[in-house]
Amino acid sequence: MSAPPGRDELRRRLEGSCPPDELAGSCSASGVPAAVLVGLLAHPEGPSVILTQRTAHLKNHASQISFPGGRVEPGDEGPEAAAMREALEEIGLPSDKVELLGCLPLHETVTGFLVHPFVGWIEPPVELALDSREVAEVFQMPLSFVLDAGNHRWETVVIDGQRHSFWVLYYAEHRIWGATAAILVSLARVLAP
Repeated sequence: MSAPPGRDELRRRLEGSCPPDELAGSCSASGVPAAVLVGLLAHPEGPSVILTQRTAHLKNHASQISFPGGRVEPGDEGPEAAAMREALEEIGLPSDKVELLGCLPLHETVTGFLVHPFVGWIEPPVELALDSREVAEVFQMPLSFVLDAGNHRWETVVIDGQRHSFWVLYYAEHRIWGATAAILVSLARVLAP
């Protein structure tokens, strides 16, 4: 397997991967607007993706693996600002440590959120401070793992007689599924050479 792409190559591959008004902060589509930061932390062996495990008591997506992010609030100047605000609130990542490289296509969740995924490059050193009310754990997954399509599994479950299919990635002891896995698969497809 080849080395994962660096910052400049990532920026080049992300060009044109989202609607032109996305970076301008449009929230005109249906659904509850939300935004996440797909944070790529630089390492000598290649970047890693920053992920969180949500606390068990949360109303939405309790205990699930996610990116830092959440709803676009009225005070936010669009989805990008919301992603940066949420990253600061949830994991203590200041926006001046994030270089925005681009974004991924919008993702609509089954729970009615319209998620704007922003991809950002982060140079160490970074000291994260978790909000224990929202985040149980933060961990990193190598971008090379995400880019390997062999790690993307399509699974189906039947709940109350309804079939539900979704992407799943298993990394270490973590089961990453739902919107987070779909965004990771989208990232892998956009970054494919």
